[in-house]
Order: sequence, then structure tokens, then C-alpha cells
Amino acid sequence: MANTTIGFGVALLLLGVGGFVGTGSEHPTALIPAAFGILLILFGALAAKNPAKRALFMHIAVTLGLVGFLGSVPGVIKVIKMMNGEAIARPAAAEAQTAMAALTLIYVILCVRSFINARRERALTA
Repeated sequence: MANTTIGFGVALLLLGVGGFVGTGSEHPTALIPAAFGILLILFGALAAKNPAKRALFMHIAVTLGLVGFLGSVPGVIKVIKMMNGEAIARPAAAEAQTAMAALTLIYVILCVRSFINARRERALTA
């Protein structure tokens, strides 16, 4: 899961930088996904390099993923409103938040699945 964490971190980093540059580099809040991406890359690398503390770093990473998802849900709601024909302020921001919500939700689901499988394997070997 450490490599998966790094991969999702890179995706969020690219989303944040792409959103910032794509909107004219005027809104620093567009870099929020990049900040989450950098943290995921950091904790993924720490988990890969330190097997003794892998569980700790992965739990920190999945918590960041969950916070990222919860923080980006309002963007999903705005995109749904846009799809229903309603005008919203800053549609590009809503789209970026929706992309972040999708990425972080998939990441959290994969992590939870991995944690459950790891626990089952430990129970079988104990």
C-alpha cells in the first residue's frame, strides 16, 4: 500500500498544480490537493522505508485521505448543482474538488480493504 499511497499522492500533486496553473495561477487554494499529495507521498515513502512503523504511517496517510475526502465533498455538491443547470461561482474549483473527492475516496477504500486483509492474515497465522 505504500506505493499506492505514493501514486495517489502524485495524482493529487498533479491535480493541484494543474488546477493552479489552469486557472491562471491566481488562486492559491487551488494548491490544496497538491499539499495533500505531498503529505501522502511523504507518508508513503516513510511507510516503504520503515517496515517497523509501516502501520503507523499508513494509518496517518489514510486519515489524511479521509480528511481530504470530507473537505472536498462540497465541490461534489456544487458539480451536481451545475449538472442540473444551476450557475455556481468558480466552477473550475468545484470540478477540482470533485476530482480530489474521487481520488481520496478511492484511496480510502483501498486502504480500508488492505487493512482488513492484513488483519485477516494476521489472525490466520496466529
